[in-house]
Amino acid sequence: MSESTYHTSVLLQECLSGLAIKPNGIYVDVTFGGGGHSKAILNALGPEGRLYAFDQDPDAWKQADLIDDDRLTLITANFRYLEKYLRLQGVKQVDGILADLGVSSFQLDAAERGFSTRFDGPLDMRMGPSASTSAAEVLNTYSAGDLQKLFGMYGEIKNAKTLALAVVQARTQKTLETTGEFKEILFKLAPRNKEFRYFAQAFQAIRIEVNQELKVIEEFLEQSPKVLAPAGRLCVISFHSLEDRLVKNYIRTGDCFGKEDKDMFGVVHKPLESEIRKPITASEEELKVNPRSRSAKLRIASKI
Repeated sequence: MSESTYHTSVLLQECLSGLAIKPNGIYVDVTFGGGGHSKAILNALGPEGRLYAFDQDPDAWKQADLIDDDRLTLITANFRYLEKYLRLQGVKQVDGILADLGVSSFQLDAAERGFSTRFDGPLDMRMGPSASTSAAEVLNTYSAGDLQKLFGMYGEIKNAKTLALAVVQARTQKTLETTGEFKEILFKLAPRNKEFRYFAQAFQAIRIEVNQELKVIEEFLEQSPKVLAPAGRLCVISFHSLEDRLVKNYIRTGDCFGKEDKDMFGVVHKPLESEIRKPITASEEELKVNPRSRSAKLRIASKI
């Protein structure tokens, strides 16, 4: 499977520029996916450069096997363990870290993974085998109150309570097993002419819960300055406001929720400094080639 069919790398050149790659530097791609960003980083590195890539998805491991380059080390783990696994590799500091927080095109297009709103498949949505909970377990066992919180917080769905009650009612008749069965519930409650967006919001909410995505991002961001060398770069691509808010807050204040650590003189102590005034978005040219890049936002920071 080629890179173009597995996943089209978003904001590729912008990421390379943001990383300010040194030929002999050490870099980390914490979301290997189809390997597009990793391949580009390897191409920019010299013989002494090193790249460590993280991915918990077995499908991504197959893509990594296709790269014959001893400068690349694949770490088959969730990037929430960034510091731990780099230490196991004997790496104390790196020159740059890249994170592409989007779900890969392959994951979205593989019906059996349960991520897609277009294809019927099992209610799975696990990014990797380490996830202990599936989408089916969430929808079939969570209380109406917990489901309401998920749909409201993670999906930003306005009628979250109505949807939660509808899910609970449906599962009393039959255990929910497929994405198609979930969509039947959603279709009845979706705003007219906005069904696809409603489906996407609901699927996003369940996916975030299954994979603890926001918690993973928090843990990753808090570890990043610890492994970055002075002036090392952090590049993060986010695809929805919940992710982007965490990244924006952490770069601005050193806290994912925006709490400033001020001294008695009012000076904010933070580990990173933004390298750009506002997030970078896809160009018109990229949007034509890859419409899924429309919601992507790239933030770039350096270690102070």
